[in-house]
Amino acid sequence: MDPVIVVFGLGVGILVGLTGIGGGSLMTPLLVLFAGINPVVAIGTDLAYGAVTKTVGGWKHWRSGTVDLGVSKWLAVGSVPGSILGVLVVEELHARYGDGFDDVLLAGIAVALVIVAITILGRALFMPKLAERERETVELTQRVKSGAAGLGFVLGFIVGLTSVGSGALIGLALILIFRLTPHRVVGTDVFHAAILLWSAGIAHWIGGNVDFGLMGTILLGSLPGVWIGTALLPRVPAAGLRPALGCVLLASALGVATKAGLDLPAWGIVGPPLLVGAAAYALQRHRSSSAPRPSSEVAPA
Repeated sequence: MDPVIVVFGLGVGILVGLTGIGGGSLMTPLLVLFAGINPVVAIGTDLAYGAVTKTVGGWKHWRSGTVDLGVSKWLAVGSVPGSILGVLVVEELHARYGDGFDDVLLAGIAVALVIVAITILGRALFMPKLAERERETVELTQRVKSGAAGLGFVLGFIVGLTSVGSGALIGLALILIFRLTPHRVVGTDVFHAAILLWSAGIAHWIGGNVDFGLMGTILLGSLPGVWIGTALLPRVPAAGLRPALGCVLLASALGVATKAGLDLPAWGIVGPPLLVGAAAYALQRHRSSSAPRPSSEVAPA
């Protein structure tokens, strides 16, 4: 049992409970970079522990009424077979190319992390008017059902292949395409991710890619973490949290890229996320200072 991995699990669990994001996007790089875990085993173990963690979070969100069950169901119609196909592709490529495939897989994880980081930062910083079109639920027309299933298949395949995106990419779809309110986005995202990760996690378990000892260590931290994060959700503004998470994911992507063979100095890993974080902070401060303030009328004496 490694106390550092327990702390990693706690931190990632809190982020998952708060934002629906951070499970595969953060834990897989942490396992590869700091624990030295084989990439395929890191992905399989991450998906398996994430299934348990997000089941706890999804149940709590469902009890709180923040889950759109209809959207979750039709996303799962596509994402479950998509994730299993992704796992089978990883298994086939690893069997064919052996350890030589690890660098390719790490590069794929790094690319997925960059995409996730950019989508989170873009959503947080450059899409403020999305709130005007948000809604509590989605009318399940035939077009919505087929679109959700198709989208779920593509994103499920990415998750099965890299373990990245079950929260961030699907959460982005819930905002841009289904236009749900923030709390419904997080609740629906976590609930659907539980279904998706069980299918992918079981497929990796059958393939022998799950380290149950490591999984148990992560769960010691992540289960209380997701409970804490879900309880904090109504009290913590996402405006500052999401850009910070995007910067962390960008640093993770650069770190994983170095494992894949990209020659980067330490400042090349830490510097870009710090610059992006500073720019995001300055932009949000500028927006806050330039936002119109309600005029206060003074009653006549």
